[in-house]
Amino acid sequence: MDVKYKIAVLAGDGIGPEVMREAIKVLQAIESKFEIKFEFMECLVGWAGIDATGKALPDETLETCKKADAILFGSVGLPHRDPDLSPENRPERAALLRLRKEFSLFANLRPVRVRPSLFDVCPLKNDRIGSGIDILIVRELTGGLYFGRPKLIEFIDNQLPIKRRERIKRAIDTMTLTETEIENIARVAFNAAQKRNKKVTSIDKANVLENGVLWREVVSKVSNQYPDVKLEHMFVDNAALQLMLKPNQFDVMVCENTFGDILSDEAAALSGSLGMLPSASLGETKGSLTFGLYEPAGGSAPDIAGKNIANPIAQILSAALMLRYSFGQGDSAVAIERAIDNILDARIVTPDICPKQNQHTYKVVSTTQMGDLIAEEIIKN
Repeated sequence: MDVKYKIAVLAGDGIGPEVMREAIKVLQAIESKFEIKFEFMECLVGWAGIDATGKALPDETLETCKKADAILFGSVGLPHRDPDLSPENRPERAALLRLRKEFSLFANLRPVRVRPSLFDVCPLKNDRIGSGIDILIVRELTGGLYFGRPKLIEFIDNQLPIKRRERIKRAIDTMTLTETEIENIARVAFNAAQKRNKKVTSIDKANVLENGVLWREVVSKVSNQYPDVKLEHMFVDNAALQLMLKPNQFDVMVCENTFGDILSDEAAALSGSLGMLPSASLGETKGSLTFGLYEPAGGSAPDIAGKNIANPIAQILSAALMLRYSFGQGDSAVAIERAIDNILDARIVTPDICPKQNQHTYKVVSTTQMGDLIAEEIIKN
């Protein structure tokens, strides 16, 4: 008997609807090969939601997400329209960050993998790539600098002589982390490392920040429960350097919210394109299911929207992460990942991952063609 899962599909803005169509196409191919069925519940989000209802996250969309087993998210935001809104009403904050908060999605997993077939588009020299790059960045999502309070802009008196004193603006952001938040994200990292190469690199700034001192203390304590996993600590600035010098030294990196945001985008450059990188934002596991939101790491890319040239692989790989982490369907996730590897190994690429050198040895395809090829590969193999 087929297992059925409800998926809230929030395609969003820019290239979101284009790449989402290909992800659904691939999931339909999975349905034909495995005893799995999906109910796709399409909803408005981002500017599509604002234009229709006045809200980046319409009430109906939120209610649908609550009924779903997972959220498959596209992208939100349009740079030419976002400035017309107050910061709190802009799509990323009003939709994406609200969904993370609403569903207590505390852990973001972003795998960064550079396949041998794409060494030519990696900006590093081959001696730094080694046999390949395969990193999982685990980022704490609900605390840290992004969510700490107080967070405000206020007027204060400047420190000029009294006759020249005037009111100036001061911005305040607060970086707060609790012991529980650090413990939770550390366990996610160590559990992930046990299934990979059994190494965790914990990122902090313990030489300057008090939260870094607590972070290092708590992660070290959690590591005692995972004797089979090696733990190393690294300052965030050195981590940024090491990603460029020797990225294959990393297995799992665990980071505070802001540090993880910056480092995961830096690591994304190693793959040659944001169009290759999926992500998973996970909440607590209840029973056999872990509720999660799955999205590509790149943005809405409105400059290429409607041209049928966007890379759908990140969105498709996000669907594979959904199968693995929320539905426990590891075999079907592997089927997607192997299909993508086979296509790329055949040197079939979208424009963003076509290297400048040896272009004649690659076949460049469109968004829809790439989705078709991956779906056909799943069905064939």
